[in-house]
Amino acid sequence: MTQGVETRRNRPVEGKGRARRPRRTGLAVATGIAVALLAGTAGTPAGAIDTTGTTDTGRERAPDITAPDSPAEAAGARLAAERAGRVGIEWGPCDPSTRLPDPIECGTVSVPVDYADPSGDSFDLHVSRLTASGPPEERRGALLYNPGGPGGNGMSFPLFPLRLATPVWRELNTAYDMVGWAPRGVGPSAPVSCTDPELFGRGPGIAPRPPSAEFKREMDRRAAEYAAGCPANRGEWAGAHTTPNNARDLYVLRAALGQERLDYLGTSYGTYIGSVYATFFPESVGRMVLDSVVDPDPVAIWYDSNLLQSLAFESRWSDWKEWVARHHDVHGLGETAQDVQRAVDALMDAVDAEPLEGVVGSKEVHEAYLSVAYSDAAWPGAAAALVAFAAGDPEPVLSASRPGTDPAGMARRENSNAVYTTVECSDAPWPRSWERWDADHSLMAREAPFETWENAWLNLPCRHWTGPQVRPVDVQAEPGTLPPILLVQAERDAATPARGASEVARRLPGSVTVLERGAGNHGVIGGNACVDALIRAYLVDGAVPAGDRTCAGRAEPEPWPPATGEGGTDPVEEDGTTPGPERRTPGFDGTPLAGAGALLAEALPPARGALPGGVPGFVPLPG
Repeated sequence: MTQGVETRRNRPVEGKGRARRPRRTGLAVATGIAVALLAGTAGTPAGAIDTTGTTDTGRERAPDITAPDSPAEAAGARLAAERAGRVGIEWGPCDPSTRLPDPIECGTVSVPVDYADPSGDSFDLHVSRLTASGPPEERRGALLYNPGGPGGNGMSFPLFPLRLATPVWRELNTAYDMVGWAPRGVGPSAPVSCTDPELFGRGPGIAPRPPSAEFKREMDRRAAEYAAGCPANRGEWAGAHTTPNNARDLYVLRAALGQERLDYLGTSYGTYIGSVYATFFPESVGRMVLDSVVDPDPVAIWYDSNLLQSLAFESRWSDWKEWVARHHDVHGLGETAQDVQRAVDALMDAVDAEPLEGVVGSKEVHEAYLSVAYSDAAWPGAAAALVAFAAGDPEPVLSASRPGTDPAGMARRENSNAVYTTVECSDAPWPRSWERWDADHSLMAREAPFETWENAWLNLPCRHWTGPQVRPVDVQAEPGTLPPILLVQAERDAATPARGASEVARRLPGSVTVLERGAGNHGVIGGNACVDALIRAYLVDGAVPAGDRTCAGRAEPEPWPPATGEGGTDPVEEDGTTPGPERRTPGFDGTPLAGAGALLAEALPPARGALPGGVPGFVPLPG
């Protein structure tokens, strides 16, 4: 994307098992900044987003803003569902392009482009399933899954019980057909693209902190260019890619599967689809689990929620630095978080001065290190890579940060980003004024420099959006109208902060929350035995916890020992053996994940900045 020149700070762009310690610093300041932003002291009152007229470039008109659920769309969804229920799904072998092996089956379901016109243009959603393994009398039908995003592809969900070691997936598969789908615009489901995949993500890029005024202008120009390339801004599929339409698609999929009620597992953005579905179709909710819960507050969707998310990323980044410092005896990077930050800064400056292999600069390295905020499993590999780089071995950093060159992988990554942009920009009004963006993010970056500006660049195309937008859905339900929904949340999750679970519990009465205390992993299910037991009991047996539950967080990872040879660092198991390739950190042996590993990663909750195929930086494939 960007070409690194000069030094890393304030320069222009050229070209394209132990207890946790609570964070002690910055909390009061961070809280004050959040309050200031929400109160509008950065320039505009909270919730008062100016979407009128043109942007300050004077070239772009404001988008049309409509209600999220018109009577015509509601009627169209029911008509499409009735039609899908009559037709069903013709299951058969999966196309080789899906890379899904037997016994997984694939099929398609036709849905309208525009639910207000259900007899108009349509397209096929692609679905996959692994049939239930238990006896017929114990089977419940289908469990549908969405991994998040927007832009995540759930087609590989049926692989979970076949390839992942965690027992909960096989236990669920005894009762359920495991069904995944590629949402509208994703993968084979009428894919969206906003730019040439070979140009998207091309390195080396730079991630200056703080960015100069010239850098900001250049990034805003590129955001406008990217937005202009999206189909919704060219009059194609205008207004088609929204969360309300994803929820309607889910309603149609339920009918095509022959189920009166939806049994559903949504992670990350998939929880927002579930919340909207419960609002639109309360009579068709079965057993629903929302893991790592998006805050559905319509005032926060999406500008404020993305902005305030940076505070949570900063806290998780500090968690990792403090962990590295506590293991100074292994890492040798210093005994304080500040020492570790200096080592990271030195790495960033070095790769901008001389990009690794000419393609990895500070932007690519930042994207890899962002993975430590998503998963504790990334912590040892990220630290070991930093240690190796300081010792003169860049290979571990390079392996985790290298942009993909496989055409199919590049297309998947650009497609995922295009869907993310299109859905978030279409889902809600966004500020049109650059002064608003600059003031808000400059204030936030004072306390949360790690991700604030990278978050801004990711979402900045929405400032230039000219396609239709909807007002955010007011997620809610009357008491007694919904069965209990299970909300699963890590207390220190950065991508979906814990406030989201509290807000959904308030808006959807009867919901029960399972909190992983002190933990920060994004996507809790499949790694905590206490949580997994509650999930299994709820989904398989219908056992609802008597009240909100708290599970102890999983133990912090142990650091890897010093590098054992040229070319990187391998983890060592407790018995002293080196784990097989399926357990190693992606890229640390010099090769990207391939085969089943890459497929599984595609169906995991995607991290922003994820490498092609959805593999985020240093995160090893979970088992």
